[in-house]
Amino acid sequence: MTTISPDAIGNFIGRASMHNDQSIGRGTRAGGATGGSDSWYAAMSRAWGQTLDAQATRITNLSDVIGNGGDQPSNVVALTAESLKMQFLSNNASTSQNSVGQALETLGRKQ
Repeated sequence: MTTISPDAIGNFIGRASMHNDQSIGRGTRAGGATGGSDSWYAAMSRAWGQTLDAQATRITNLSDVIGNGGDQPSNVVALTAESLKMQFLSNNASTSQNSVGQALETLGRKQ
């Protein structure tokens, strides 16, 4: 099993931040043409948001099917599965955002 030191993570984040700062200074953005974010952290947040939005749409669609008389057990089970997937995704989104935010905070204190 490979372990990664906190210093290695901090160095990676620092290099990513420096790359981003240089890109912004040249008039480009690290997030690319798809979203135009100012940082990879914002791009990650946007990706989580899009993923959660798509999952919420699936849940809404299944709810509509059930609400319009399609209350067969298979639809109810599918809705339950999609709801649990939403819970899993939102917990992971929160955890990743908090972890990266804490790492950036730690990096900021060291500079």
